Parts: sequence; C-alpha cells; structure tokens
Amino acid sequence: MTTLIQNGTVVTATGRHEADVLIDSITIAAVLQPGSDAAASAAGGADRVIDATGKYVVPGGIDCHTHMELPFGGTFASDTFEIGTRAAAWGGTTTIIDFAVQKTGENVRESLDAWFAKAEGECAIDYAFHMILGGVDDAALKEMDSLVGEGITSFKLFMAYPGVFYSDDAQIFRAMQVAANNGAMICMHAENGIAIDVLGEQAAARGQTDPIFHGITRHPRFEGEATNRAIQLALVAGAPVYIVHLSASEALERVAEARNQGRNVFAETCPQYLYLNLEDHLGAPGFAGAGYVCSPPLRTKHEHHHSDLWQGLRTNDLAIVSTDHCPFCMKEQKELGLDDFRAIPNGIGGVEHRMDLIYQGVVMGEITLERWVETCSTTPARMFGLYPQKGVIAPGADADIVLYDPKGTTDISVDTHHMSMDYSAYEGIRIDGKVDTVLSKGKVLIENDAYHGTKGDGAYLRRGLSSYLI
Repeated sequence: MTTLIQNGTVVTATGRHEADVLIDSITIAAVLQPGSDAAASAAGGADRVIDATGKYVVPGGIDCHTHMELPFGGTFASDTFEIGTRAAAWGGTTTIIDFAVQKTGENVRESLDAWFAKAEGECAIDYAFHMILGGVDDAALKEMDSLVGEGITSFKLFMAYPGVFYSDDAQIFRAMQVAANNGAMICMHAENGIAIDVLGEQAAARGQTDPIFHGITRHPRFEGEATNRAIQLALVAGAPVYIVHLSASEALERVAEARNQGRNVFAETCPQYLYLNLEDHLGAPGFAGAGYVCSPPLRTKHEHHHSDLWQGLRTNDLAIVSTDHCPFCMKEQKELGLDDFRAIPNGIGGVEHRMDLIYQGVVMGEITLERWVETCSTTPARMFGLYPQKGVIAPGADADIVLYDPKGTTDISVDTHHMSMDYSAYEGIRIDGKVDTVLSKGKVLIENDAYHGTKGDGAYLRRGLSSYLI
C-alpha cells in the first residue's frame, strides 16, 4: 500500500521545507517537491492521500527512557506495555526504549528474558531495551559483551537506591571499562544515594515525613557531585557516559565542562524538570505532593534550574528530552508512603505529553522548531543506535511520521489522557499545538481523535552502537 502525505511542512533537525512524503508499505519511498511531476505522479498512483495543509510533518518521537511495568517500592508502574505504548502513540511518540531490570542477586539473562516476555506481542509501537545492571559482578560484566552483540547496546547503573539498584564506584568503573571495549553506552542515574539516605533518616526522625521532604533531602549538590564522579570515572575508563534525567544546574555545569573539552559525555532532561517545581507541586497541600515524587526530585523555583535546563537544550549540553515515564496511581500506590515520604513509589507519568510539552517550548521561544525535532526524535535515534531507520524523514527510513497542528490546542488532564493513572502531573496545562495524525511504519494509529492501532503493532528493535562516539 502506498500513502502520500501532501501539502505539509516537513521539519527535520536541520531545517524545514514544503514537501510531499511518499510511503511505500512500511518505509518512506521519497520526499518530493510539491507540484513536481514526481509529486503529481505519486498523487495519482497512491492508494491513500493525506492532506497535511497547515501542519508540520515530523519524524515520530522517540522516548529513550521509559519504565513500563517497573517493580518499585512494593508495587508496579501502572502502565503495562500495551497501555503505555498506546498512550505514547496518542502523544506522537512512535518508539520507546524501555529498561529491562536486573536487581542485585538476579541473573542478567533471566532478567532480560522476563522483560522480553512482558513486551512481546503487547506494544502499539516499536520498542527496544536498555539493560539495568543492579548487581555488577563477573557474570554481569561478561553478559555485557553478549548483549551488545544482540542489539542491547546501553547499560544503566545507579549511584542511588542502596540495596536495590545501587552500585559502588568500583562496580561502576569495571562496567565502564567493559563498555570502553565493546562500544556500549553507560547510562547513569547520578545522585549520591548513600548521603541522601542519611538526610532521609534524619528527616523522618524529626517527623518530617511529608512528600516535600523527598525533594529537600535529595539535595541538588548531591546530583552535581555524583554527576561529576560519574564523568571522572568514565574519563579514566575511556567509556562514554550518558547522564539520565538531569534536573539540577550543578549537574548541568559538570556536563557542560566535560563537553567543552570534547569528551563523550551526554545528558538528557525530562519535561517535569522544565515545568514543575518543589514548592508548588512536590509541596502541594496535604498528600497531593506525592503525585510529584520522582528521582531526582523537582527543584526549587527560587533558583535557576528551569532556565538553565532550557539553555542546556539550546546549547546541546542537554542532548535529549525523555520522560523517565514511571506512572503510579495515587490510590493504593503513592499512598504506600502516606506516613513516610521514603515509601512513596518514585515516578511521574508523561510518555503521552512529551512531544506537546517540548513543542510548547517552541511557542515560548525557548527552542526552535528544528531543535524540538532534534531533541525528541533525531538525537535519540542517533544516540542509541536506531538511526537512520528511525528519527528522520528520508527515503529508506521507517514511515514513523507525525502530523502536528500548530493551530490546534491540547488541554492536559486526567480526564482525557490515555495512561493508566488516576491523576495528571500536568493537570490544567494548555498546549498551543496538537498531535493530529500519527503513523507507525506507514500504518495510521491516530487520526480524527481516534485510535486505529491494535495490540502487537510494535516490534522489537535491535540497536547498533551510538553514532556520537569519537
């Protein structure tokens, strides 16, 4: 089947231009000059023509940091792979990279197989995996080489969550040495979890158990210190490092310093760190702040974290916007921490809203339209070995395409979102734009405010090595 997307403005990471996009089955066959003989011929022979007049035609979003069905704090993230990937499609995301999880004491291979079983046949869109290493020992290090050969080319380590995911500096350094040899990317949760736990225990002993103390005890300096430590370990090991969900100015400064030296140091941020804050959200009255508990935490509005992060996106010190999508319901999940903020499951749901929220940054003048595409689609594909299959509108690429209407509006609310959550962290935010139509490998998933996909439309993606390593 052939489809022609006609009369739209194609936006790439490098520019925008009027163009028609011809799709043959699941891939892009041609990008055509409107009014040309080739475009006229394509229109005459296409099985379907989609009119994109007045709309941006952009590559489907790639969210390279999600946690579907993640076990955490005695419960599980509330989005299954089926529900979460369908919600992603509603928001213009056509690929996710989720995290398979090995906890301390578990076998890497068995843990990975369990994640394959969770996702197989369930996903609405294409998916891939990073591998969380919660127990770095000789067996795990050996598995790193095997997994790279199987298309899992990035590994996440934690400086936080002692007893669950935490790795000490020696374990981290050994994993980085292996990555230096096999070309894998080390993804780092950079917070000083040991020191954070001390402050958490002291706060609880004083009776300071409300959700806001989750943010107060996870000091931004602990993120800055851990980010610097991760970078220094990576530089000595000769490995690339990618700092996940960066939230604080102190951490961004350390990344910028390394990048100014030409190092293989990269970082992402998330919408919650651009829009939400400690006082108004994490510090909301009563227990409402529990809905905003994530790690790293939301930062104070009285410093420059928000503006610094937007600047980091403009300067490319922050390469990507992901979501760290890890949703929990307030009832019976966040409520596990009613009496102690340390027991609140950590996570915010946002896979459905990332493309909209970062587009709003375009409207606000924080980033360009091209940078929106770059941070939400093209760079994730290049960073994690999916380019040029994903992240670009060009002949031969998968036909993952979003028609975005700049004249539309989107009101974010629990009443209209498609994630399995009983609240919205972004309740009441209005976006000056709207996801109009979403195609995944040439199949229309979203059109006319209706979902046309089916469970299992998505396929597993074997990834190559990062395009950014020098």
